[in-house]
Amino acid sequence: MKTRITILLLTLFMSVNLGFAQDDAQEECMNNLSIFDSYVKSKKYDDAYGPWKIVREKCPKFNRAIYAHGEKILKHKIENSTGEEQIAHINDLMLLYDQSREYYASKYDLGEILVDKANLAYKYRKELSKTDEQIYAMFDEAYTKDVKNFNSAVGLYTYFSLAVDIYDAGAKTPADAQKMFDKYDDVYEVIENLMEGYTTRLNKLAEKEEAGETLTKKEGQYKASYESNLDVYETKILSSMDKKLGDRANCEVLIPLYQRDFEENKNNEVWLQRAMNRLYAKECTDDQMFITIVQQKNAINPNADTAYYLGVLKEKEGKISEAEGFYKQSLELQTDPLKKWKLVMRIAEKNYKRGSFGKARQQYTEALRLNPSNGGPHLRIAAMYAKSANNCGDTNFNKRAVFWLAADEAEKAGRVDGRLRSVAAKTAASYRGSAPSKSDIFQCSCSGTVIKVGCWIGRSVTVPKI
Repeated sequence: MKTRITILLLTLFMSVNLGFAQDDAQEECMNNLSIFDSYVKSKKYDDAYGPWKIVREKCPKFNRAIYAHGEKILKHKIENSTGEEQIAHINDLMLLYDQSREYYASKYDLGEILVDKANLAYKYRKELSKTDEQIYAMFDEAYTKDVKNFNSAVGLYTYFSLAVDIYDAGAKTPADAQKMFDKYDDVYEVIENLMEGYTTRLNKLAEKEEAGETLTKKEGQYKASYESNLDVYETKILSSMDKKLGDRANCEVLIPLYQRDFEENKNNEVWLQRAMNRLYAKECTDDQMFITIVQQKNAINPNADTAYYLGVLKEKEGKISEAEGFYKQSLELQTDPLKKWKLVMRIAEKNYKRGSFGKARQQYTEALRLNPSNGGPHLRIAAMYAKSANNCGDTNFNKRAVFWLAADEAEKAGRVDGRLRSVAAKTAASYRGSAPSKSDIFQCSCSGTVIKVGCWIGRSVTVPKI
């Protein structure tokens, strides 16, 4: 009995001490958390390092700031150190990424963490003595295990860039080339999905503005963020990928490759789709291989793309009426608004280049309906007005008045699409410079009158009041 009482008292004593110890640790962590949080907010990362390290080691689950602020602290340490000390900090940041996932899995997606580690390894590849193959494998792990959360613009470009570098350093066999092209398509599809997501969210805000509603401050911030991300992917990442690929994917390379692999892949829908897309993008449409691939894809699974490409082939034969039939079919087959928008824009561009401005305007207007946050069609319509000014007015004044119409249309592009605000303003100013001057308006005594513009334009423009 005495033994049992002794054990009970000992257990109680230990639990009380443990409780006090835990309370002390909690209090110490709380105090140090407050200290390093204040230092980080003041960007005093060296001062934050000590108290942050205490909290991280003693209370790793205490607060997510350990990982959010810890990344900033360690990046500062890495950038301000060299040699073994720098490498130690790099490896510690790698560990911190793993720990953030371990203790706050709901806040840190696997793909995000793997890409962060790969980006870090790439940035300090010389210091870490990492090969291209090793770093590529890190990015590939993120792509393979959690592509949904592989959304780093820098990471996606680096992933593809490394694939090209590895190809260049190797034997450059047809199989190696195909692997590189496949990786281009893989990364392009990830970026395309990300861009579609941003565009869809942006369009909801554009529709709200079109309805006359004012965006909230937060919605305005979201809009700016979505536009910025789209600009990065479209004008920087995708264009850089195409530049990196360069002549490695010209017709002289692609045609023999597809000729060699066609029989093996003639029933592979993904291979056929990617092959005809790339041949079209690289303007290899005159070659029989493009025709063969399009016809084969159309035979086993016709879709909006094959219909469009069949239209391209008919147009090359000079059969415009048949081509337009296929273009119409491609639009009917495509149900996804953003993919349909791309098709409409392609067809509109063809009519624009042909000088079929009436048809082109109809299609650009449809493009604006499908994707209201992209102001490009407004600039195209404005350009068509400007090109037609000399043909759509009965007097010199009325001909020049068409430029007011063009300027108004150009300004719409900047209102709906922040990415085009600058170019839209410059374009509109240029058109207004070609319109009648104040002295011209004074001489004609037509201030505030409405001019009906004829021919295909069929619009009215009001002379500015002076």
